[in-house]
Amino acid sequence: MNTNRRTFLLVAAAATSSACFAKTAHAQAKLDEKDAQAVALGYVADATKTDTKKFPKYAKGQVCTNCALYKGKESDAWGGCPLFGEKQVAGKGWCSAWVKKA
Repeated sequence: MNTNRRTFLLVAAAATSSACFAKTAHAQAKLDEKDAQAVALGYVADATKTDTKKFPKYAKGQVCTNCALYKGKESDAWGGCPLFGEKQVAGKGWCSAWVKKA
């Protein structure tokens, strides 16, 4: 195998691997409010729709983006949360595990 072919194959393999990784990172599923874990924690994709009788801890202004558990930027519409594994939560969402960001 000559050097040019070997270089081409290495670059092609790296590019394919990078493309697959990027696609997987962007293709993460969004958390469904009907998901068992979501229901257990009272997750809603729109915090203003939180059932305050069932979750009196909720206070206006509490959203996933200002929760200490949120894995994303405050400007992100969706981000990760360790409570929901690989699924992304809505930035404007809320659940009963909300903790103020320090």
